[in-house]
Amino acid sequence: MKLTLGFSPCPNDTFIFDALIHGKIDTEGLSFAVSFDDVETLNQKAMRGELDITKLSFHAFAYVVEKYALLNAGSALGFGVGPLLICKKENIDKISAQLLNPNPQLKVGIPGKYTTANFLLGVAYPQLTSKKEMVFSEIENALLNEEIDLGLIIHENRFTYQDKGLHKVVDLGSYWEELTGCAIPLGGIVINRKLPVEVQQKVNRLVRKSVEFAFANPKSGLDFIKEHAQEMDEAVMYKHIELYVNKYSIDLGEEGKKAIDTLFDMATKNKVIPNFKEDLYVRYS
Repeated sequence: MKLTLGFSPCPNDTFIFDALIHGKIDTEGLSFAVSFDDVETLNQKAMRGELDITKLSFHAFAYVVEKYALLNAGSALGFGVGPLLICKKENIDKISAQLLNPNPQLKVGIPGKYTTANFLLGVAYPQLTSKKEMVFSEIENALLNEEIDLGLIIHENRFTYQDKGLHKVVDLGSYWEELTGCAIPLGGIVINRKLPVEVQQKVNRLVRKSVEFAFANPKSGLDFIKEHAQEMDEAVMYKHIELYVNKYSIDLGEEGKKAIDTLFDMATKNKVIPNFKEDLYVRYS
């Protein structure tokens, strides 16, 4: 049985899925047709129900719960992993003053409307309403060229912005942690509810085995990870993996589910996302 699978070319995703798609584990009769896309493209594909299995932002998941169920394996959650709001270093005092204004005249570059990063920005700074959607990797240069005043960065840009003379305004992950005491849920792996439950459970089992294989053999997928890492320095690449791939990627557990449920409860209460009736998770019994 062949299933369509979408994930990003970022090191955390290629690290997780390398063993699965390259036959380094027993895939129990399943094969995968893979699409590599940035997170917002994956979010949009999920909205259209295009893929059997896909990585997506938890914010976007709220809009596709009727179509997809969340796997226990493969998610990106953690402490100290949140998106950063940054600006040009020489503008930090002016930007900080503007943020105190109820109607700041600031344009923010965001990595997508349905990213969890944008959700957190809305919680922390609801007054920032002038937003420009961009591919996440273009935000730093847009700041340097003064096309935007603030940039909301995710992924490997957390490790590169300072080298370009950019400055952190606020760590939205720290903001979330102080607000809730929970790990920050960034993205998860979902599967189409139309697939038989036993297939959903099998895919979860295989994703978990793929993560466990990657942890046991961290250099096994190095060539594959490098191939898609946009000329990223190897040290930065592994920092990226260490930051986003952890115990929650093997299994959400009660802590991980609490963090996700808290995110959804808060977003529903604040009317950031619509109400929904479906259980979020794949059924395991």
